[in-house]
Amino acid sequence: MAVVYQALHRKVSSLICRLHSTYVRKMRFLNQLKEDDSLCRQAQTSGTFYLFHNLSPFLQKVGKKYLVPQLSAAEMKRILEKFQETEQWIEKSVLIGCSDEHRPHFALDLGTLEKSVIEAELQGSFTDLRKALFVVDGKDSPLLASAQSLLRWHDSHQYCSKTGQPTQKNAAGSKRVCQASGVTYYPQMSPVVITLVSDGSRCLLARQPSFPPGMYTALSGYCDMGENVEEAVRREVAEEVGLEVEALRYSASQHWPFPSSSLMIACHALVGAQRAEISMDSLELEDARWFGLEEVVEGLKREPGSSKQDDGSLLPWFPPKQAIAHQLICEWVQQQSA
Repeated sequence: MAVVYQALHRKVSSLICRLHSTYVRKMRFLNQLKEDDSLCRQAQTSGTFYLFHNLSPFLQKVGKKYLVPQLSAAEMKRILEKFQETEQWIEKSVLIGCSDEHRPHFALDLGTLEKSVIEAELQGSFTDLRKALFVVDGKDSPLLASAQSLLRWHDSHQYCSKTGQPTQKNAAGSKRVCQASGVTYYPQMSPVVITLVSDGSRCLLARQPSFPPGMYTALSGYCDMGENVEEAVRREVAEEVGLEVEALRYSASQHWPFPSSSLMIACHALVGAQRAEISMDSLELEDARWFGLEEVVEGLKREPGSSKQDDGSLLPWFPPKQAIAHQLICEWVQQQSA
């Protein structure tokens, strides 16, 4: 009897812990806002807003730091009243999260309003997201990336692909519906594999012509329809550098908003040291080569502005720490150093 009681007590205790979990309560609250339009509109009156202008986030520079301001509903109303527009603009916002205290966060793109007026009013500037992601605090980068991706998706899915009729956004922005056909559209991400190839003592890094001068990174490519991650990694490595993967392991994943919303699936791949001669696809890549441990360690220390030498040539540098490619390279260094 005592054993049964103890088992029941553990089960009840576990259930109570789950119900009181901050994370669980947050996720259930966010799901309610996505499903209940009236509840979401009510939340808009007490939530905070992140501003964008043509998909560029609004930042404020304080000293050497770049901050991402969260505007209250009252501040939003005050700004929008200057343009004699309020309610219809708030309706265009999209839900992007909430605080532990259940204060919802929304993103709003004011692209058709005069940018300079907003910037002067709030004493900041709308900044290209590629730059913003690498100057703001690490906790703000994922939020800005997901917000821009969701705003971009709504901008490009205003019409039904089946009927050509306008689609309608729900209050939270978690879906769009075509009233004519009844089709519901949900935001989607494209899976991308990003792979750091190693032959055991070296790692392979490459660059495309569109990259900033001197920057090398891991290989990456979209998954083809019907492929699993392993098949996509092996195909991309074979296509881009002519090497055959012998083993691979998963590392981590990251949402990435460029060029549109992507899920970066990061892996380490091992190729045979005796068959490691690179045969580069020049249509995809500008350069690809093997890097030793010492060269990689030095490259991680460099920043874009410090890679230029006296003779005008560029020393290799690697993606900053906010990019998952940086994590892959650091993991490889740790493995080699162990």
